[in-house]
Amino acid sequence: MSQVHDDVFSPIAWRDDTLYLLDQTVLPREETWLRCDTPELVADAIRRLSVRGAPAIGVAAGYGLVVGLTGVKDPSDLQGRFDEVEALLASTRPTAVNLTWALARGRGVFEAHRSEGPAAVREALLTWAHGLHEGDIETNKRMGAHGRERFAEGDRVLTHCNAGGLATAGYGTAVGVITAGHRDGRIAHVWVDETRPLLQGARLTAWELERLDIPYRLVTDSSVGALMARGLVDRVVVGADRIARNGDAANKIGTYTVAVLAARHNVPFYVAAPLSTIDRDTPTGADIPIEEREDVEVTEVFGTRVAPAGTLATNIAFDVTPAELIAGLITEMGVLEAPFEQSIASAFAAAAEGS
Repeated sequence: MSQVHDDVFSPIAWRDDTLYLLDQTVLPREETWLRCDTPELVADAIRRLSVRGAPAIGVAAGYGLVVGLTGVKDPSDLQGRFDEVEALLASTRPTAVNLTWALARGRGVFEAHRSEGPAAVREALLTWAHGLHEGDIETNKRMGAHGRERFAEGDRVLTHCNAGGLATAGYGTAVGVITAGHRDGRIAHVWVDETRPLLQGARLTAWELERLDIPYRLVTDSSVGALMARGLVDRVVVGADRIARNGDAANKIGTYTVAVLAARHNVPFYVAAPLSTIDRDTPTGADIPIEEREDVEVTEVFGTRVAPAGTLATNIAFDVTPAELIAGLITEMGVLEAPFEQSIASAFAAAAEGS
């Protein structure tokens, strides 16, 4: 359904002058697109994980600003309406930094065109959102080209959660790297963590790899140590929702466990993410806000209770992998290595120089 790149599947589409989002909560059972013609529907889709993954959330929020200004006629209503929509979207997911990154840039576009009136502002924001959408796909392709160089022929790679096209505007971060590596003859097989409690690996990454015709096998999250102990994992590559200035990386809960096991077994652990996921205003991982979600996601599995009635649960949605456990940050500017504070600063400087 995407109108941006015909060769890349995107979970985000702009059609009939409104936003459509692939509902990832019902994959792989069915492929349902949500028509989001109000900012409340966009916010709800982000909050309930119909759209998920830091880059995808950022792009969806960008289009959400456009949707929010639809119908505004009076120029005097513009500022108040924009502020309201921006605040609504910003409140949805605290950990994914691409959300606030995109909203800040959308505000810049709004301020630059506000004096031109409602129609012109909306059109400028729509042009910008299309650019954000297309730019993310191009960024992911560059990331894949850089990342594939870190893999050797026949590598067996493990990934956690979903960092594919479904988590981005298209192509993916970690799965984008895997795709590039597989097409280059380097990656032979992928181990897919199921990713409790919402099974993004089982439902989404497996679904993507099947479509991409990349050999994979699904494993329980608790199998990682056994696989590595048997010498069955050559590399790990995951995505990220926010990376601190020192290289600490927040990703779906369970990622830190994988990183510790990888260090124990001398398996290189890579994080694939665009520069927009690196938050230089956050000094370390300890400063990253970590979302906690409803305990029902743990006590039930898609509506079926698996714990005794009255059971209380803690549902921490993300954890932080310390920089010292990360072999490299795979970005569109290349693979950044320790000391990360320096390599991150250099990557941003190079990106600014090239823009």
